[in-house]
Amino acid sequence: MSFDPQLRRQQGASKLAVAPLEDTSTFKNRAYSALKEVIVSLNIYDQPHEVRLDERQLAQSLGVSRTPVREAMAQLEREGFVHSVPRRGIYVVRKTKAEVIEMIQVWAALESLAARLITQHCSDEAIARLRQMFTTFEDGTLHAKLDEYSEINIQFHQTIIAMGGNGMLVNLAENLFTHMRMIRRKTIGEENRAARSIQDHLAIIQALEARDTERAEHLVKMHALGLADHIARHATYLD
Repeated sequence: MSFDPQLRRQQGASKLAVAPLEDTSTFKNRAYSALKEVIVSLNIYDQPHEVRLDERQLAQSLGVSRTPVREAMAQLEREGFVHSVPRRGIYVVRKTKAEVIEMIQVWAALESLAARLITQHCSDEAIARLRQMFTTFEDGTLHAKLDEYSEINIQFHQTIIAMGGNGMLVNLAENLFTHMRMIRRKTIGEENRAARSIQDHLAIIQALEARDTERAEHLVKMHALGLADHIARHATYLD
C-alpha cells in the first residue's frame, strides 16, 4: 500500500507559531485570547486543506499545561471557531457559503442599526475620524497597499459598531465580526472590491456627517449585502 507524502502532511496537525504566555495568571483566558488571534490570522479560506490543531504542541508553545488549552478550545468550539472530531482531533472551522451569507445578513442588520444611532448621538469630531481612515488611499496606490487597506476596512466596520454606543449591540457583533474578518480578508482583493469599498465607505461617511439617518442606515445595509451577493456569485472556494 502506497502513501502520498503530501496528503500525509495535509492530514497532520498544523504547527502554529504562538508565543509563550509570560503571565501565569488566568491561563484559560489568556490561552483563549492567544489561540483565537492565531486562528483568525490563519487565512483559513486560503488553505487548500483542513487545519488540525495539536493540543499538546499548543500547550508547549504557550508554556502552560494542556488543561487551559483544552478549556480554551472548548470555548472556541462553542463560538464556532473550531470543531472536534472523535478519534481525529480538533479542526479550525471553515464556514459554508450559506453560513457566510447568513452571517453577513445578520451583520448588515446590526451595522445599519449602529449607523442610525451614530446619526442621532455621535459627535461631529468622532464622525470626522472615520474620514481620516481613508486619507492614505487617496493617491491612487490602493493596489500596492491592499493588505493595509484590508485592515483599515475591517477597522472601519468595527468602529461603526462601537460608535453606535450600544453595549449590547457591540457584544452581539463581537464574535460574528471575528468570523467575518476572515472572509473579508479573503474577498477584499477580488473583483475590484477594494476600490468600490472605498467609494461605499465615503458615501456612508457623507451620510453620517449630514445626519441623514435613513440614507446612512440604507447605505450601510446595502454595502454589507453587496458582500453577501459577491460571496453567492464568486466564492466557489466555499462550496
